[in-house]
Amino acid sequence: MLKNRIALVLPLPLSLSLHAMRRFYRAIMMMFVLPSISWAAADVVIVDKSERRMTLLNQGEVLANYEISLGGSPEGHKTQEGDQKTPEGSYILDYKNEQSSYYRSMHVNYPNAADKAQADQRGVSPGGFIMIHGQKNGFGWLSSIMQRFDWTDGCIAITNEEMDEFMKLVAPGTPIKISW
Repeated sequence: MLKNRIALVLPLPLSLSLHAMRRFYRAIMMMFVLPSISWAAADVVIVDKSERRMTLLNQGEVLANYEISLGGSPEGHKTQEGDQKTPEGSYILDYKNEQSSYYRSMHVNYPNAADKAQADQRGVSPGGFIMIHGQKNGFGWLSSIMQRFDWTDGCIAITNEEMDEFMKLVAPGTPIKISW
């Protein structure tokens, strides 16, 4: 009975050797299954706030460049909640969020221990929930205008189309380096 089911799934004569069946299976996987799997290829994300540019790298080779929008007061390091700054330093992109208020997003693991200590010393909240995201849901059609301005509260914004590419190329756990 099992042989009949296999013959229906794989249209091969059952007289083929095990080696030939494995080669056939690998060929099918390469043609139909593997191309549908997205491969995260970036090993680091570099953000230059002063140039409004985000670059994805793999072993030093540029995979993609994006023009970005930042918060309304982008110069300098984020020191407290509501300052409309994007943090500067080395962080990790730690999870993807497909249920965002913005078109897809990936979280930057700000604040780190130093950020928290600095805020505690000043008696303020360091803020958080810094994301790389697309446009506000329902407003993607405005990206050609919105990307000319710094409009976020400290997040990093790109177009929705760029966000689709970003999500394919960047896996959770990827380091991000943000500087002015």
